[in-house]
Amino acid sequence: MITVEFKGKGQALRLTVQQALGGGPLSIFGAAAKQHDLTIREVSAGVLAKLADDFPHLEFELLTSLGKKEINDKLKSFDPRLGQVLFVKSASVRPDGGILRVLDRHGKWRVILVSESKHQGNDVEMILAGKLQGKNKDQDFMVAGNAIERVHKNIIELKNFMLDERHFPYVVFLQGSNFATESIELTRPDGRVVLLRHDAGSLNRIDRVTASSYAREINRNYCENIFVRAGGHTHMLQTASIYCQCSPWKAEDMAAIMLDIAKTSLRIIADDLEGM
Repeated sequence: MITVEFKGKGQALRLTVQQALGGGPLSIFGAAAKQHDLTIREVSAGVLAKLADDFPHLEFELLTSLGKKEINDKLKSFDPRLGQVLFVKSASVRPDGGILRVLDRHGKWRVILVSESKHQGNDVEMILAGKLQGKNKDQDFMVAGNAIERVHKNIIELKNFMLDERHFPYVVFLQGSNFATESIELTRPDGRVVLLRHDAGSLNRIDRVTASSYAREINRNYCENIFVRAGGHTHMLQTASIYCQCSPWKAEDMAAIMLDIAKTSLRIIADDLEGM
């Protein structure tokens, strides 16, 4: 089952988004974005509205979910040996930023952006507040968990669904002390300085997610698939774009990255789109 949140083109689509979300997401590319704590779903809606303005001749839709049945049907269209197992008919993929698609000249909906935002690790906030952590409340840091690894499931499902495409527009924004990219010194209210090390095995979880990006550099747009030679064969690699930082992502920064990835998708499939 596919669940559509917004659908349309041009000004009509932009006004629909504006009416549904109160106009806030439409300011994500301006100074107002720095003052609003927008969810990634709202940022996605703002990106959708911007695309509707920039490409008024194209029809877009934003999905909240994509059914496992639709993914399996797509796999079976590639090879009848694929897409055979489905125990729960209502199973679906629900990335928290949604799935943005465009209608091509052949009447086929094409995925141009999939986004997620995850937070893990509150060590910075706890240290600055002077609060100790752990079972006995006697340590500065909480050992990182593995919850973030769940993001791999959605990425793999979309890789399956987009196996016939030359692009893979999946972006994940990771924030929190478990995704620090550099060490930082933090001062507690009592004056004691605590060093948060970005390479501490008990804290950093970036290495747990880079399996989805073939351990390529983080914080880069990898929407366009690459081809590599291995074992005498050529393989197409679909690379998730993983963006990490310790501090919270600003809506305006996420929006700029998401818009860039969506426009990269449109460029790659331009021959199949009207007026491109």
